[in-house]
Amino acid sequence: MNSDIKQMEQLVERLNYLAYRYYVLDDPIVSDKEYDELYDALRALEEKTGTVLNNSPTKRVGGEPLKSFESHTHINRLYSLDKCNSFEGLRTWFEKLKTSGVTPKCTLEYKLDGLTICLTYRDGQLVTGATRGNGEVGENVTEQVKTIKSVPLSIPFKGTVEVQGEGIMRISALNAYNATAAVPLKNPRNAVAGAIRNLDVRETAKRNLDVVFYNVNYIDGKSLSSQTEQIEFLKENRFKTGMCFVSDDIEQIIAQIQSVDRSKLDFAIDGMVVKVDDGNARGAIGYTDKFPKWAIAYKFEAEETTTVLRDVLWQVGRTGKLTPLAVLDPVELCGATVQRATLNNYGDILRKDVKIGSRVFIRRSNDVIPEILGVAERGKNDIDVEKPDVCPCCGQELTEEGAHLFCTNFYGCRAQIVARIVQFCSKDCMDIDGVSIKTAEQLYDILGVRSPAELYELTSEQLSLIDGFKDKKISNFINAVKASVNADLPHFISALCIENVGKVTARALSEHFGCIDALKAAGVEELTAIQDVGEVVAQSIVDYFAAHGELIQKYKKLGIDPIYAKKAGGKFDGIKFVLTGTLQEFTRGDAAKLIEQNGGIVQSSVSKLTDIVVAGENAGSKLDKARSLGKKIIDESQFKDMLNS
Repeated sequence: MNSDIKQMEQLVERLNYLAYRYYVLDDPIVSDKEYDELYDALRALEEKTGTVLNNSPTKRVGGEPLKSFESHTHINRLYSLDKCNSFEGLRTWFEKLKTSGVTPKCTLEYKLDGLTICLTYRDGQLVTGATRGNGEVGENVTEQVKTIKSVPLSIPFKGTVEVQGEGIMRISALNAYNATAAVPLKNPRNAVAGAIRNLDVRETAKRNLDVVFYNVNYIDGKSLSSQTEQIEFLKENRFKTGMCFVSDDIEQIIAQIQSVDRSKLDFAIDGMVVKVDDGNARGAIGYTDKFPKWAIAYKFEAEETTTVLRDVLWQVGRTGKLTPLAVLDPVELCGATVQRATLNNYGDILRKDVKIGSRVFIRRSNDVIPEILGVAERGKNDIDVEKPDVCPCCGQELTEEGAHLFCTNFYGCRAQIVARIVQFCSKDCMDIDGVSIKTAEQLYDILGVRSPAELYELTSEQLSLIDGFKDKKISNFINAVKASVNADLPHFISALCIENVGKVTARALSEHFGCIDALKAAGVEELTAIQDVGEVVAQSIVDYFAAHGELIQKYKKLGIDPIYAKKAGGKFDGIKFVLTGTLQEFTRGDAAKLIEQNGGIVQSSVSKLTDIVVAGENAGSKLDKARSLGKKIIDESQFKDMLNS
């Protein structure tokens, strides 16, 4: 028993320190996942021993308010939520509700990953904005809250009301902020916490925050007897609310949770919240000291954690650009063991002040390679990441362009050539099937291929030397190479691997110039007049053709000289579309093809030249810009009607 108490004391000390870093300093040093593991271990020991230490974090809802803000006492206490990490745990919670004598209808909402905000209105006017604090007393952040455009300064309801919501920074807003920030923000949660608790209100405004409301914590002169009534009241009074699914079947609720795709949302969530809808049933079910028994948070598997950065390797891409790859202490994240993460470029390393030996935040979403977000904690023997002077593959001296490093050995760097062969053969380019990185390496090492143009000269005898290339595969490969001569102009431009030129830009260039010779002869001024082509992209194009004119001539001798014939007379002839959000019956790629097949033009961003924006679910900043420019906005159903008309 004494050893258990000793362990509890150590856990309490550690958790209180972590809470101090998170709630008071807004400078967390561990991920939510790691904190939850320690917290759960403490709760298990408290249940085992029957003892709760006086300073245990299980006794309180959150951290104490900062001394630099005035304190604010909430009209009603703000409770925390119990949580579970499995559907079986959710089913067990639901069965316990039934034993309380009710057959509950429940609501399901996003568990937004931000900062709780409580607003008080009197006589229809906003009088106070506050953080949750310890649940009873929070910090007065009224001036900060007023900078958030989604917070109404006045509402129709004239009595006293206290509403609760989650302050968030949308992912699109975070990315836009970080694009120009001297010090990038680590993640949306830290970003909103730092903004709301910033004494400089101008800095709060720069973050372009949002608030999603989900609870009426107090109201006088009016009865709201269910969660759905609360949501309706909030909507009626101009508050932004989130999704609210309602069901009395726990299996339907679980199916709804399973359908959530976090990667398609423009905001961070770390779970889903299930609440009993009926207020009378809530009263019968009751509360613990910390949370209501009638609500629970189902926690998703963490997308973010911390680990130690051990080394940085430099990879060379198809355009010669060097990308730093972080080598990490192995850590479990999103069901996989993570040992590598991207750092984007050397400028990113400097901005995030990442050093070898530091404990760093990493984030992984679905199958995307994890990214280092920033430093969580310094090590005693941290060392700077050295900027390479020469290419790690071929030894060529590097050039520096902005935050990026480049190897200029276009025709002699193995890493570049292998990557270009893979890109050239990909489906979005010349569509030559069967060329993996391993195959491209053998083409280089065994057959001496130094350019994708040399693929057209390979014989069956040569290809038989490549692993896995037997008669049928050799025949398929040769036929695919011959067929690729007829690739269209957008695919050919994409296959050239011009720095900063992707699929959308390749198509825009094809539509404007019509052939490769016209594009090759273009100057920066003519290029920048094209939608989606800025000065950086234009200069990349000019530099490419100035350096590789002989290669273009070689492709032409092979018969690769496509002419772009714009389809005329289609129902979308000349109409410029932008696709945003998630479509249900099409992928965005399929929708783009349908538009182009009907004579339309697909743009990557909304501008004054855009005609129509097709907005799917969870459309973000492009939809906002379309509204601000007064552009025609249609949904997927209207888009289908246009296709079928």
